[in-house]
Amino acid sequence: NALMFHCKDLSGINGELRPGIVHRIDKDTTGLIMAAKNDKAHASLAAQLKDHSVNRRYLALVHGNISHDQGTIDAPIGRDAQDRKLYTVTDRNSKHAVTHFTVVERFGDYSLLELKLETGRTHQIRVHMKYIGHPLVGDPVYGKSKGIKLNGQALHAAILGFVHPSTGEYMEFSAPMPNDMEELLTILRGR
Repeated sequence: NALMFHCKDLSGINGELRPGIVHRIDKDTTGLIMAAKNDKAHASLAAQLKDHSVNRRYLALVHGNISHDQGTIDAPIGRDAQDRKLYTVTDRNSKHAVTHFTVVERFGDYSLLELKLETGRTHQIRVHMKYIGHPLVGDPVYGKSKGIKLNGQALHAAILGFVHPSTGEYMEFSAPMPNDMEELLTILRGR
């Protein structure tokens, strides 16, 4: 609604419910999304997403101490056979999914990660982190509750970079971490 109020000529490619939206994030994930003002820009940005040239970097706090400094999760994602609302790593009716991660900081029982998406599947980071045994802190669907209260899962779309559809110039944007996640990290650093 805010986009529609400020930009009356948004791309209509995604229809009335998602006008202009090229890249979105999960409910209760914070950070950057991508929206296009017209169909030409929408097509250009969508093509960049498809050829994996958009720089999407996330910050996530996960359960557990990840022992290696970086890694890649290359595991197909599809609907969960028992619960069609959920996604899981499966070979059945799935799509290729790749997530790269780097450990930014360790806090004993938790790790702060920077994640880079090579593909963009629904719930990809959340599913992949659960798959390797390090679910997101505060994730009510794929995680586990351990008494930490956040306004959503500890997942933040921090950086978004792409080539401008009209000028051809590379542009990169960043969004600061939300207060509740920042406060949690401060508490963990003080332990």
